Amino acid sequence: MIRPTPHSGYHWNGKQQPFFEGWYYRLTLPPSQGNQTIAFMYSLQDPGAQTIASGGTVQILGPDEQYFCRSLPDVSRFWAWRHRLGHGHSHCGSMAESYHATDTLHKGQFWNPATGHIIRWHYTLEPVYSWGNPGNPQSTAGWLSQFQNFEPGWQILMAHGWATGWFEQVDAAGKRVHRFDFNKVPAYSEKNWGGAFPQKWFWIQCNAFEQISDLTVTSGGGIRQVLGQRESVGMVGIHYQGKFYEFVPWNGQVSWQISPWDSLQIWAEQAEYIL
Repeated sequence: MIRPTPHSGYHWNGKQQPFFEGWYYRLTLPPSQGNQTIAFMYSLQDPGAQTIASGGTVQILGPDEQYFCRSLPDVSRFWAWRHRLGHGHSHCGSMAESYHATDTLHKGQFWNPATGHIIRWHYTLEPVYSWGNPGNPQSTAGWLSQFQNFEPGWQILMAHGWATGWFEQVDAAGKRVHRFDFNKVPAYSEKNWGGAFPQKWFWIQCNAFEQISDLTVTSGGGIRQVLGQRESVGMVGIHYQGKFYEFVPWNGQVSWQISPWDSLQIWAEQAEYIL
C-alpha cells in the first residue's frame, strides 16, 4: 500500500480560531495550446466561528491570465477527509456549483456573475512525485511540522504528476467560449494551513521543463512564527530520475536575495551537493 503524503488530510481540530486551510492545483498545457497555465486555489477560513471572514473561496487563474473568484459562504456545504487528500465545497444557487478534489480526480463547475459564463473542468491525475523519495513521502517542513509548531503549515502534495481531461468555458446559452482538452500534461499541488501567514515570503516552482519531463524544482521561504518566535527560513527541493535532492537548514545552508518583482537568486548547499 502506498503511503499517503503527510498532511494531506484536513487539519482543523474543531477549536482553533482564527484558522484557514488552502489548496493550490496547477496545470501546464503544451506549446500547441499556447503554453497556457491554469491554477485552481481553494480556501476555507474560520469554519467554527461566525466572523466576517468565515466561509470558503474558489479562485481560478487562467487561461490567458483571466481571473475568476467566487465566495462560498456556507461552511456546512464544505467537506474534507481527515487522513488523506479529499475536499470539496458546493454553493446553493440557480444551478449546481461545486468542486471536488482528491489525489487522483479534480472536477468542478461554477457560474461567473461578471460574464454570465459557466466555467467547468474535469481531469484525472497520475501522481509521480509527492515530497521525498518515491515510496517514502515526507513532510515539507520536516518531522516537527506534525506538531503544528509552525505558522503556517506548508506541504507539497504532488511535486509532479500527469493530468488528463478538459477545461472549458461556455456562455449562458451553452455555446462554447473556449475548451482545452489535454493528455498527460504536468500537474502540481500543495497546501497550507494554520492561524497566520508569514510576514514575508517567496515561492517558485516548475515541473514543465522543455525536453526534461522528469524534473521538478520547488523553492520557498520567508519569515514564519515558531512557538511564538519569528525565524527566517528557506528550502529547495529537486526531484529528478527517481531521486529527491533536499536543501534545508537542518542538512545544510540556504540563502537568497530578492529584488522586488523581477529577480530571485537562491544559493543552497549540503554535504553532497551545491546548488
